[in-house]
Amino acid sequence: MTRPDLPAPSESASEAALPSPPINAERLLQLITEEYEGLPRQLKRIASYMSQQSDRIMVDRISDIARECEVHPSAIVRFSQRFGFSGFSEMQALFREAYTHKTTPVQNYQQRIRSMIANKSQKANAGDLARECVNATLSGIERLGLELDDEAFEKAVDLVVNADNIYVVGVRRSFAVADYLVYNLQHTNKRIHLVSGLGGSYREQMRSVRANDLVIAISFTPYGKETQHCLRIAQHHQAKTLIITDSNLSPLAKRANAVLLVNEGSSFAFRSLSATLCLCQALFIAVAYRLELKVDEIHEQVGFED
Repeated sequence: MTRPDLPAPSESASEAALPSPPINAERLLQLITEEYEGLPRQLKRIASYMSQQSDRIMVDRISDIARECEVHPSAIVRFSQRFGFSGFSEMQALFREAYTHKTTPVQNYQQRIRSMIANKSQKANAGDLARECVNATLSGIERLGLELDDEAFEKAVDLVVNADNIYVVGVRRSFAVADYLVYNLQHTNKRIHLVSGLGGSYREQMRSVRANDLVIAISFTPYGKETQHCLRIAQHHQAKTLIITDSNLSPLAKRANAVLLVNEGSSFAFRSLSATLCLCQALFIAVAYRLELKVDEIHEQVGFED
């Protein structure tokens, strides 16, 4: 049996280790983004996890990361060595140094959920489970507030304000967010299109996209193929693109005009949508402010009798 603390044979010559480890967690994350395309498949999974869950690394066990990334623990060691560390513990120490003095809601939640799962002698009641879901949601929203990139957000507002037509696409769990964003943007005078793909008609619904239009795509790992297809059409027609996703390593983020990052809290493997909805609402409010919309234009218009 392979010991988890020993490195497995290299998958590729592209795994040549850096001569020395980065000086801090911020630099490590920057290097991961720069080196991502040259990493083997398994190490790409770990890189994506590190990018999305950087504030959890200080409390994660090597087995936790391996399970989340669906790799053997030896791959985590190999990943650490690829970036100049002697092993996982040395890499983890970099994150502990960065985050020790600012324990985040996500870390507190992660430790609490571990305790609940480990304590098999005490069965959780429905109320406990509900509160864990609420706490997971709060952790995602608080993280969004802490990590929101003001410059990227301002650029996203510019794209929406200056677009002729706006197409919004999101599939599966992201569809609810896309529909909500369309509902909000329809309070402006812009032409808003929900790319629903009804009947498999993604190509047909994207047919009229042009250079002065904006395509807003919402997608999270494992990233919908339909959404990626719509983005390729948008880029072919030289339309602008705004991506709402969970990592700069997302395939959707490549060549995008603006990227907004959001990482949801998860409860028992179920990820919330609350932080993403909050980000979309904030985007609309900023757009409405820029367009100087009147309050009565934003409120629903009464036009139907009961």
